[in-house]
Order: sequence, then structure tokens, then C-alpha cells
Amino acid sequence: MADTTSDTTADITAETTAEVTAPASATPAPASGALDLGELHGSLTDPVLDAMNFLNEVVARFPDAVSFAPGRPSEGTFEPEDLARHLRSYSDHLERERGWTRDQVRTVLFQYGRTNGIIHDLIARTLANDEGIVVSPESVVVTTGCQEAMLLTLRALFARPEDTLLVSSPCYVGVTGAARVLDIAVRPVAEGAAGPDPDAVLAAVRETRAEGRRPRALYVVPDFANPSGASMTVAARERLLEIAGQEDLLILEDDPYGFFVREGSARPTLKALDRGRRVLHLGSFSKTALPGARVGYVVADQEVVGPTGERTLLADQLSKIKSMTTVNTSAIGQAVIGGFLVESGCRLREANAEAIAYYRTNLNTLLAELERHFPADRRRELGVDWNRPDGGFFLVVRVPFVADTKALEHSARAFGVLWTPMSDFYLAGGGDRQLRLSCSALTPRQIREGVGRLAAFITEQAAVAAAG
Repeated sequence: MADTTSDTTADITAETTAEVTAPASATPAPASGALDLGELHGSLTDPVLDAMNFLNEVVARFPDAVSFAPGRPSEGTFEPEDLARHLRSYSDHLERERGWTRDQVRTVLFQYGRTNGIIHDLIARTLANDEGIVVSPESVVVTTGCQEAMLLTLRALFARPEDTLLVSSPCYVGVTGAARVLDIAVRPVAEGAAGPDPDAVLAAVRETRAEGRRPRALYVVPDFANPSGASMTVAARERLLEIAGQEDLLILEDDPYGFFVREGSARPTLKALDRGRRVLHLGSFSKTALPGARVGYVVADQEVVGPTGERTLLADQLSKIKSMTTVNTSAIGQAVIGGFLVESGCRLREANAEAIAYYRTNLNTLLAELERHFPADRRRELGVDWNRPDGGFFLVVRVPFVADTKALEHSARAFGVLWTPMSDFYLAGGGDRQLRLSCSALTPRQIREGVGRLAAFITEQAAVAAAG
């Protein structure tokens, strides 16, 4: 998560507190050429927006530390020559399967393209094969990463000042940060061991409405959530959809980790279970293909009725906003992903079999190493514990001391191990004595070394906390 804001803030503070000729009671004016941070958008001073920047900065400062901080995919199977092959596969697909001429292929790859994307048909086919999500290609908007999918969706849906976004808490900072940038009110819903409790969501909806606000949508990662690793049961998913229909609530389903099951079998997405078009399904190829392409998507198959009764898809409305932001998603990035999909027969779950096994091994290694360093009697003695997710990249360790940025600095400097403070993921406070571990970008050997370092750090800090 790199802090470019802190240095800027310090510079502005130094300039605005210099001696001026104005009366002592007046607010100092910024030096010539400087901007007053107080006159910029309030999100720029929000800790949520600093969180990602701070972590990136710490990782860069301690390159030799074992880093459990980033949730990025492993680079073990990436090869530079794969990019050219994917491009060729997509070009061949256009020429052979769709009958395009060489000139048509050249135009689609080298020019600005369709705002809603050029691989929407391949994405729709892949979703049907992998998830049982059957939608028309026209309902798919191809975006510049999933982050743009969030921004477009939030901007389109949240029209009134009273519109409120419900989020499972703890929550991924990308969506809460986007809501802050767009001045959208956010209400956290406490998450349990199995993700958001549908009855807690129902209570939050009714409380929000009683306060004179409109609960517009709920953001949720139903499988192996970032940061908690929690997953919803099938029964909870069905109950949540029932509540959404009953309460006129939309669901923004983010599903980057659903393939990566450690135990049990994959569960159906909310969108696959959705019969009332309550779910907007957000996706990305960053974890299942390659993050450098920066290609995501949103499935927005809801109908929109205009003032004269005309009907369009919500995807068409999102396209209007996209045309004023990124204009269109990189044709080259889409073509690389398109080629990957063509090569896999639009069956990403099968194409990810090796990655699924790799991440399963990593998470099992992480859990085993935590158990080895902290057996049951040691856990009770120190006051340490962790959850045991059924898959994904993340788990949360509970510790008997404040796991903040100061503790992270000490961990990196003295013990050579990085992690993520959980407090960044709580909007209403919480998580002060929790830390997130991500094992996706490490090898099993690095995980074993890193947990050893982490155990030494936790043991030291537990002793300091106990000494008072």
C-alpha cells in the first residue's frame, strides 16, 4: 500500500508557518506558488489514501526484508516472451475465428477502441465456463483494472447526498478510498469469521434508512476476502441475495481470489446465484492472468429506464462515465489478456491449475509455520492467534500489542520482516492489535524464513507489552 503525501505535507507546513506580515491571528497564506492543502479535496488528508502509499514506501526502504505485505501474484510463471505469444493468439483469433482483415486487426490494436472494450465477448464466454454466470457480452464493461470498475460503478449508482455505501468491515481500502474521493458516505458492517452476516447487513440497511439516508449498495468480497481471508457460506450468500431483493439493495461483488481454494471446493459467486439482477460483478485478470496488463471488468446487466421509457443496460451508462475518464482500456493490454483467454479455451480455472496449487501450498506452509513457532501452549502464553482461511492470499494474526506503523518500522529494521497493519482496513476504528500476512508473492522457503523472523518480533513485542 507508498507515502508520497507525508513529504508534501511537511513542505507545505514549513512554508505556511514561516514569518509573515499578517496579524498573528490571521491564517498564514501559502508561499508564492504553493497550494494550501486545506483548499484541496478532503480525501488528500484521509489516512485511507495514505495507507497504500506508506506500505509501498516501507517495502522499497527494506528490500532485503521478507515481505508478507503485498497481495500481488507470484511472478514464478511469467515469461517476457509470453506477451508476444498472447498478442499473436488474439490477432489470429480475430482473423481466423471472426474473419477480420489485416487492416481491421491493425486498427483495433493501434487505435482508440470501443469504450466498453474489445474483449467483452471473450470475458462473457469465460464467465459462463468458469462461474456459470450467463450474461450478454454487451453487459460487460472492460476497465483499466478493477479499481476503475469500482470508480465507474460508484459514480453511476450514488447520485444523491443521502446515498450510502455499506461495506464489510474490515474492508479493502481501494473501495473505501474510491468512495472518499467521490464524497460517498460509507457505513461499515462488522464481519464475522464467515464474512458479513446477512442479518447484520439487514440491520445496517434499516438503521441507515431510519437515519434518513438511502442504503444504495453493499460492497463485498465473498471468497477469501482482502484483508481477512473470510468466506461466506452458500446459505449466507442466498440469504444476502434475499435481503437485497427485499430491501432494494444492490450488491457490488468483487471476486479476485475465488479460484484459489485451499480446502473444500469453490463456492458459487453471488452473481451466479443472482436471479433478480441485484449483483454487479467486479472482476480482474491481475490474479488469474497478469497484473501488468491492468485489465478488469464489471458485469452490469441491470436495465435502466429513461424518462421517456427507453431501456438500456447499466453497462451503457457506465460507458458514458468511462468516456470521460480513461476513454477506453488499453487495446494492447486487452489483446494480451484476450490471447491468454483464447489459449485457455476461455477456461481460466483450468489454466490456473498450477497457480491454484502454488497458492494452496503457500497458505498451507504459512499456517504450518505459524503452528510450529506458536504451538497451543505458546499461543495461550503470549496471547497470539490467527484465522485459518479456506483459500486465497491472506490471513490475520491477533497479537497482544499495538501493531501500527511504528511497530512495522521496528519489525522491518530489527527483524527483517514486513506485514500490513490491520487498522488501515477499519473505518470505525479497530484492528489495532492485528496484522495481515499475505503469502502469495513468496516461495515456501521465504515463508519459512519470514515466519521465523516474525515469531522473534512478536515474542519480543509481547514481552515488552507484558512488562508494561
